[in-house]
Amino acid sequence: MTRPFYRRGPDHRAGSSVTFLDVRRRFQFRSVELGRWVTDVEKQRSAGLFYDALCDLMHILGGPEELVSLRGTLALQYGIGGRPGVSAHYTPATRSFALAKNAGPGSIAHEWFHAFDHYICTKLFAGVGPAAFASKVWLDKADAVEHPLNQLLQRCFQAVLLNEKGVEPSQLFQQSVRADKAAGIFYFSQPEELCARAFEAFVQDAACKNAFLVKGTRESKEAQLGLYPEGAQRERIGEAFAEYFRRLGAALRRQSAVTEGSNGSSLAVT
Repeated sequence: MTRPFYRRGPDHRAGSSVTFLDVRRRFQFRSVELGRWVTDVEKQRSAGLFYDALCDLMHILGGPEELVSLRGTLALQYGIGGRPGVSAHYTPATRSFALAKNAGPGSIAHEWFHAFDHYICTKLFAGVGPAAFASKVWLDKADAVEHPLNQLLQRCFQAVLLNEKGVEPSQLFQQSVRADKAAGIFYFSQPEELCARAFEAFVQDAACKNAFLVKGTRESKEAQLGLYPEGAQRERIGEAFAEYFRRLGAALRRQSAVTEGSNGSSLAVT
């Protein structure tokens, strides 16, 4: 990983170097694992890139560190656990997201949303399986747990998956179905993939820019095929995600303040 990555955002570490231990400590990841072929020089450089990208994500979402690590339940792997032809992936069984050493950069936002989509499912719906994603369960019309934050999250899913009236598949959904049919696969039109790509667009549209965190939602081959939201739908999605994460971040900060004051245990995200 020697090529530079464009970034425009706040200085999160005052120009000092950091290690993956700093990444784990700041965000309280359950674990951070590095592949045996990641050299010491690569570890040093990539640690700074990960640190800045995750801080930028936290800044964009408006939440605390615990949101990034999903209350310490999420594990991070770099240069390990790869799959042939896959630069990054999230594994529900182990609650871990992995990036390949040379091909994963730019995929953090996408894989993080998969992790969030999986984590939040049991907060949004009762009685779901351990591998379920909230976006897919929502599309199957399961009844959500009543909560103001849950209502906002459902608006995000509706903005991604349905049209403006909320009664027909969205333009993004329809285009993703066409792409799947053309390729003879079932991937792009899966609700969890649609929502992860929509989240990427939301992150890339933020004022804070980081190509190690996200890239390609406007000019990539996939974007040219219409696999990322465009126009008015992209605006609706961005507004829905912004409102949800703003409210979620504020709630988490209030809970943290209460917990610190009472020495009690923290509450669930929702």
